[in-house]
Amino acid sequence: QGQVTESGGGVVQAGGSLRLSCTASGLTSDGYAMGWFRQVEGKEREGVSCMTWSGGRTWYADSVKGRFSLSRDTAKNTLYLQMNSLKPEDAAMYYCAACVVVAGGLILPKTPSHWGQGTQVIVPS
Repeated sequence: QGQVTESGGGVVQAGGSLRLSCTASGLTSDGYAMGWFRQVEGKEREGVSCMTWSGGRTWYADSVKGRFSLSRDTAKNTLYLQMNSLKPEDAAMYYCAACVVVAGGLILPKTPSHWGQGTQVIVPS
């Protein structure tokens, strides 16, 4: 059964950077894609980015293109999200999970989904 643990969130001023980490087990193989989702209380969870574990392909939501970057360390089963030029609208709880990308580039969680506790990102306005 898959498990994920997210870390790296915090408070950062607008324009600053953070790097989130996600350590995964049971979900990282060349047949999987892993990514990040975020959710603001009261709103639907949004797919932010997704990467094939082989590293061959990466997708980003339009709202973060050019600012966020995915990478992974296969030896550590860890996925990273480097977030630069953060904006107040990036503030959310961030989760990692296995992902799929459907027509139009929409990033969705792969079902069944294995969610961790998430890591909070706060960007004061």
